[in-house]
Amino acid sequence: MTDVDVHARRAVEAVWRAESARIVAALTRHTGDFAWAEDLAQDALVEAVAKWPADGIPDNPGAWLLSVAKRRAIDGWRRRERLTQREPLLAVDVRDAERVDSVPELADPDRIDDDVLRLVFVACHPVLSAQARLALTLRTVAGLTTDQIARVLLMTVPTVQQRIVRAKRTLADAGVPFEVPDRAERPARLASVLQVIYLLFTEGYAAAEGDRPVRPEVAREAVRLARQLHALAPDEPEVDALIALMEFQSSRFTARIDRDGLPLTLGEQDRRRWDRSAIARGREAMRRADASPRGLGYYGLQASIAECHAIAPSFDETDWDRILRLYDALVMLAPTAVVRLNRAVAFSMVEGPEAALHMVDALEPELGDFRPLRAVRAELLERMGRSDAAAADFLAAAALPGNDAEATVLRRRAAALRTDAEQGAAGSEVDRAVP
Repeated sequence: MTDVDVHARRAVEAVWRAESARIVAALTRHTGDFAWAEDLAQDALVEAVAKWPADGIPDNPGAWLLSVAKRRAIDGWRRRERLTQREPLLAVDVRDAERVDSVPELADPDRIDDDVLRLVFVACHPVLSAQARLALTLRTVAGLTTDQIARVLLMTVPTVQQRIVRAKRTLADAGVPFEVPDRAERPARLASVLQVIYLLFTEGYAAAEGDRPVRPEVAREAVRLARQLHALAPDEPEVDALIALMEFQSSRFTARIDRDGLPLTLGEQDRRRWDRSAIARGREAMRRADASPRGLGYYGLQASIAECHAIAPSFDETDWDRILRLYDALVMLAPTAVVRLNRAVAFSMVEGPEAALHMVDALEPELGDFRPLRAVRAELLERMGRSDAAAADFLAAAALPGNDAEATVLRRRAAALRTDAEQGAAGSEVDRAVP
């Protein structure tokens, strides 16, 4: 493969990560067929891989992919003899594909003309199981691979693949329309939509794989979708809470990586680089959520934890007691293994690493292949002074599936611990040799 081929392939991958949701959403709106829309988008992607090395990368690659996919749709309808009134509409769209659509003005507060949000609502239809909704939306909206989705959802790759295929078939059989549901139908989908938007943000905040530890453009799209959702449900406190949570976490983006593009821990970050405007927006959204008589829910509790970090003057001055109490409430509401792992971290900051280590070890059967568990265990062992065991766990964490940049940091931490241990051992030998 030539350098030109490699460059073109990387460009295709980058465009797909950034534009896939909008492309599939636009195609679904025009074809009325979710599964076919994704197939058309994939066909356009294959054509890009074949043509871009020779023809060059177009000025607007996302529009190029959409144009190719729409032409394929027209060809498909011609073959099926079902073009009828759709061809003129698609022909106009193909001619206008180079125009980049902006977020529409909201003339009607109960109508959102946002293809991606429509796509999220379609993928979160109650006809699908909860896990199928998540898998399908992460594949289509977040652009994650089945391997990445399997890690996010703690499932096997074949299971993810089966659920995505079945979900598409179920939506087609049910004839689910490509639209934001009316007010009466929204509550049944709201929890899934919120979860999907937050998982999309999480992929931006901590990329599942690749050499980039963060993907700010993905996180920004999640925040945009949440704000569109707020326009549909302005009185829903969990929407406000999710916006607050994402604002607090996105405030750290510029401080989360070092000059080499490697991730920094919360304690290593320069808080002067945190985005104070994002924190202010988060606190305003948090005030709206707090005003609800229903009390804090799943995202409200997480947002409160994030707020504790956002307003702490330094890592050492963080209100860990309050964070632990919030995690206690969160565990009662959602006792997942990941939530319990995060609570163990907070517990270690209040009660010490040794007691927390037992909590982490108890999660091994559920999270044995989950990199954060092994990394947390390594940090606890390091704080206990067990350098050799900590180094081994850092290396074990690095070997598990996940982001390449994160793995680099884990290996460096293991090497640093072993170097310190060797230097300490050499110092001891010198001390014993001195009469």
